[in-house]
Amino acid sequence: MEAIVMAVVILGVTGLAMGLFLAFAAKKFEVQIDPKIEEIISILPGANCGGCGYPGCSGYASAIVETGAAMTLCSPGGSAVAAKIGDIMGASVDTSGEKVVARVICQGDNSFSKKRFDFDGELRTCAAVTLYAGGDKSCKYGCLGYGDCERVCPVGAIVVNEKGIASVDEEACISCGLCVKACPKSVIAMTPVAKKVTVKCMSKDKGGDAKKACGIACIGCGMCQRTCPFGAIEVSNNLAKIDPAKCKNCQLCVVVCPTKAIYTGLNRPLPKKPEPKKPAAPKPAAAPTPTPEVKKEVVVEKVVEEVKAEKE
Repeated sequence: MEAIVMAVVILGVTGLAMGLFLAFAAKKFEVQIDPKIEEIISILPGANCGGCGYPGCSGYASAIVETGAAMTLCSPGGSAVAAKIGDIMGASVDTSGEKVVARVICQGDNSFSKKRFDFDGELRTCAAVTLYAGGDKSCKYGCLGYGDCERVCPVGAIVVNEKGIASVDEEACISCGLCVKACPKSVIAMTPVAKKVTVKCMSKDKGGDAKKACGIACIGCGMCQRTCPFGAIEVSNNLAKIDPAKCKNCQLCVVVCPTKAIYTGLNRPLPKKPEPKKPAAPKPAAAPTPTPEVKKEVVVEKVVEEVKAEKE
């Protein structure tokens, strides 16, 4: 019995000593957390999407306080959260930057871009299918539709529709950019939300080859470039690209595009198709310049007429 009591006492004393030691160590080696970090964490959306470039919301909050990271990197929170972070940090924040959203730069769904082969691999992802000859679609540049982007979106703003192509709900998009990183074909881009006219094609093949691969591909004909009154479109490597800084959403390029590769998200009627320019009328031939002999004859005739007039 005494042995049991002694064992219990020793165990109790040992536990108490270890508890006191841990309490002392916790106090001695306590890491002081800046209260601003906790304040910033409390106002961040908590999406932990990583779109800011830091490991979650807590990592971003620490970076703001400890290393001076930009206070406008939280796309889900937007300008409202950025302004609150500025108040916590006692600094002004420029929130005038234009919001960007993810857009799928491809319209080649199953009705326009056919399957070259049936993929029956166990890992049915875009990344896996790309390893097989660049993918199973006839266009090697387009969206494969296996949903890698859909799986990484933290808010469900991007889905693969029934036609086998990804589409983005721009109202729900939080601009985290995870879908851009996940796409092995690089057909998703972050674009200004106010710029609604987009060349939805990534093909760099020549016109005939591009058209064979996808019925709605850009063929690099240059009609949009010649029509744009603002010089916002340039055709390079058989592909038209729109400069968002110059585009005024006039939609003339949408009207003249022969393959409908240019998409508009504007809810307004399209303008009329511009009439082809008429050739300029030929300028009338200039009168021949009189030679010195002709000038001399004219002067003589005038003098003779004046003399006759004086005699009369």
